[in-house]
Amino acid sequence: MARHITRYIEQPVTEDVQRKMVFIGGPLQSGKTTLARHLCEQAGFDVKKRYLTWDDAEDRENMMRERFPAGSGFLILDEIHKYSRWRQVVKGLFDKRGDELQILVTGSARLDYYRRGGDSLQGRYHFYRLFPLSCAELGVSTHSTVQDLLVYGGFPEPFMLQSEKESRRWSREYRSRVIQGDLSDLEQVQDVGMIERMVIRLPDLVGSPLSLNALREDLQVSHQSVKRWMGMLENLYMVFRIYPFGAPKIRAVKKESKHYHLDWTVVSDMGLRFENLVACHLLKWIFFVQDTEGRDIELLYFRDVDKREVDFVIVEKGAPSQFIECKSSGKVPSPSLSYLNRSSSIIKRVTY
Repeated sequence: MARHITRYIEQPVTEDVQRKMVFIGGPLQSGKTTLARHLCEQAGFDVKKRYLTWDDAEDRENMMRERFPAGSGFLILDEIHKYSRWRQVVKGLFDKRGDELQILVTGSARLDYYRRGGDSLQGRYHFYRLFPLSCAELGVSTHSTVQDLLVYGGFPEPFMLQSEKESRRWSREYRSRVIQGDLSDLEQVQDVGMIERMVIRLPDLVGSPLSLNALREDLQVSHQSVKRWMGMLENLYMVFRIYPFGAPKIRAVKKESKHYHLDWTVVSDMGLRFENLVACHLLKWIFFVQDTEGRDIELLYFRDVDKREVDFVIVEKGAPSQFIECKSSGKVPSPSLSYLNRSSSIIKRVTY
């Protein structure tokens, strides 16, 4: 029997869905549907009757005709954002039956981005992002756990299998499902093959400022195409970018972003893979406090004109609170961290 992992957003989602709709976005196969079905069962409802997915032909027709289960209780609408009128449908359902239904909307994309026109849902829902597993969520932070996450990734299926071969197979199939499936369903794309070629190239560029112009030259396409494709991959939670922190006192640069992958096993260099893993852990925590507490907090990186660089900066209300450097070996703080540590008027804390 598969081990059940209590997901980190389970409690706040359970509380919020009693008052408003809850939207759960996140990478494909990160556990959104499993969580929604679990919450439905925990509340005592028959999942077979209360779960509709756009990927099923009969459920899809019911959604388009706005035929939903009668009676009060949970209602799960999975991948409905693939429907052009999904926001109107969900708004009408909530306005008519919001007092009797606990509505969960799940999707492997940025549900706040794929609006596709229609009336605003402002004030009718809370939005959560569900990310792959992390040390904190697993309740352990031993060396072996970090190593397992590095090798097998944080997505529940390959992590639970604990097989390098199956992890590689899953990763290849995951890339195909996102690009050939979700991307084609949601975006107007003509050259899916070129996008997949870019996705294969991107892991080699993790950890360094990403030059879209260099990527354009490598792929021999327009700058606008590369820019648009990167945005698509971000909207589908395949990659994410972090941007430079700029502070005049430390002569920071304000140029290219860095990018990371939600499936960090695609990064072959283990040092950079570890940095990618840390980036995912940090962003997951930042999204959680944004979604549950509404805090103005973000993840950036630092690099100045003297080429001093620190992997991550946590910034809250425009002020840096932590500078974090990732090293898989060694115990001596980097010169960049030492420099920032002396700049006590600028930061509160550095982390190594």
